[in-house]
Amino acid sequence: MRPPLRPCYNAPVFELTVEASFSAAHQIRGHPGPCARLHGHNYRVEVTVVGPELDARGLLVDFGELRAACRRALDDLDHRFLNDLDAFRAANPTAEALARHLHQRIAQELHPAAAPVRVARVTVWESDTSRATYRGD
Repeated sequence: MRPPLRPCYNAPVFELTVEASFSAAHQIRGHPGPCARLHGHNYRVEVTVVGPELDARGLLVDFGELRAACRRALDDLDHRFLNDLDAFRAANPTAEALARHLHQRIAQELHPAAAPVRVARVTVWESDTSRATYRGD
């Protein structure tokens, strides 16, 4: 016999997602295959923010503000050799590491006016069929 379903006590939440892109090169140190060689990607990034309430304008966060925060975070990566950046000198600039890095950077860049907003997840696509997602706490 199945246990009874428990009621869901999750509070309602608003969710917004924007996309952005950047191009960069990297090498995956220690990789046994061709990814150990210098190569590049045209990355696509999806950023999702969440919050329980809207501000006085009726917005969770303005799409323009969210896009600007994403652009500021991506500007440091665009058309760069990622392995040369401080964030990736010790750790490989994998899609997973990029997703975590961007999650942290965008959270710092985002300045919500009134409503409490947090970055829920960042997904980094390194090709049309391969992606990695980092979810915040």
